[in-house]
Amino acid sequence: MRKIIFICMVAATLFACKSASSTASTSTEATTLSTKLDRPTQVAIKGNWVLTNVTYPGSDYIKVNSFDLADSKCFIGSSWNFISNNNKGTMTLNSASCTAFTSPIVWSINNQGLFVLKIVNPGTKSKNVKEGYLLKVAGLTDTSFQLIDNINVGGQVKDVTYQFQRAN
Repeated sequence: MRKIIFICMVAATLFACKSASSTASTSTEATTLSTKLDRPTQVAIKGNWVLTNVTYPGSDYIKVNSFDLADSKCFIGSSWNFISNNNKGTMTLNSASCTAFTSPIVWSINNQGLFVLKIVNPGTKSKNVKEGYLLKVAGLTDTSFQLIDNINVGGQVKDVTYQFQRAN
């Protein structure tokens, strides 16, 4: 009887638990993080948002290629949808002076307060996307929040802040 209980406990552990870590890469390094999620923060972010501003030191002189997609300024005015119950959504770049772009995304906020973002390319299943971006979540209110990325400028790490406002 003990053997059966032990086997059932091992089987339940193997099939009921997710992997203890997942990998997401930022623009500078791959980082292993816990897959435990910060559900209250995810629920607070769910919905439709507009990225209203991108700021970083030296923005008058330095161009930042955000998420390996486009110049950071092309993200101003972009629309983002975050669905918290399945960690999916969409992002749409719609700046008149930039190339239009729409993509599904997979996202979560881990228990360390890091926003994990994966951009899903056409024809790719989200479960097959192995690389992504880690950003800090800051200033979360009912109507706004920031995502903060790190970039390397001349050997120094600088913050790039993406300001979001809740869409009506």
